[in-house]
Amino acid sequence: MAEWIDLIDPSPDELREKLPRNLKESALGLLQAPLQHDDEPRPTLQGHGDYVFGVFLVAVAVPEEDRVFYQEIDAVVTHDLLITVSKTPPGEQPYDPRPAREACRPDDSAGMMLYRLVDDVAERYLNLVDDLDAEIDELEDSVETASPAQTRDRLSELRHDLLHIRRTLAPTRDVVRRVVDNVVEVETGEDVFPHEVEVAFNSVYDKLLRAFDGLELSRDLIASVRDYLQAKIANDQNEVMKKLTVIASVLLLPTFIVGLYGQNFRHHFPELGWQWGYLWSWALIILTTVAQLWFFKRKKWI
Repeated sequence: MAEWIDLIDPSPDELREKLPRNLKESALGLLQAPLQHDDEPRPTLQGHGDYVFGVFLVAVAVPEEDRVFYQEIDAVVTHDLLITVSKTPPGEQPYDPRPAREACRPDDSAGMMLYRLVDDVAERYLNLVDDLDAEIDELEDSVETASPAQTRDRLSELRHDLLHIRRTLAPTRDVVRRVVDNVVEVETGEDVFPHEVEVAFNSVYDKLLRAFDGLELSRDLIASVRDYLQAKIANDQNEVMKKLTVIASVLLLPTFIVGLYGQNFRHHFPELGWQWGYLWSWALIILTTVAQLWFFKRKKWI
């Protein structure tokens, strides 16, 4: 019967106390490595003599704050022991392995326990893609009401988050593929990942493929929102140009009338000597302006 030891931000003394003596000192050094920033280090799973060392990252979306942070889980696996170390990002919550531990059976090997852990990681990536799609849908709904600058900034943030998630999801998928292909080995002769564990990891690989495909779809959705935003900006500019053109057209005839009667010629301008000439010019200006506005309204240009 295998044992699962789970630690959260342990001190060096706690690690030495929990690690079996037969594990090399290198395992202690790998587990003590400080938490990196964002999506570093790169997920991996490699044989180190008599144990297998793995690093997994979980991207967690915080929709209320429009951001994504990363949880790191380091693992040391032998034939009958799984040690996991959760490293807490500053100001964030550590990875919670309880769902994976509750899914374990009494007769599970350490390799099968690691499968439960990685399966939970894959499920979280699927949920993350759903959260991202919901964020993109919300952003698309707000294109008509939010300012273009705010929408552009949020699009840039989402695109940045997608690139970082892709940079962690792709190597996680490759790590699981190494287990499925029986590439990860130890030197003790004891198979950490027997055939039934490899078969189980195949389902995790399928989930990660689905998550990766969903991530590609999310990128396409972001591109469609960007195109929608550009189309809206172009349409708004057209509306502004249309209104400016109407204003220029409305002012054109009054300008012509004023310019016509403003010429310095006293002959052949009967209105200049007419008592009602001033009122006539104003009436002509108002009549032509109203006629233009009626015409533009009928054509639905304004």
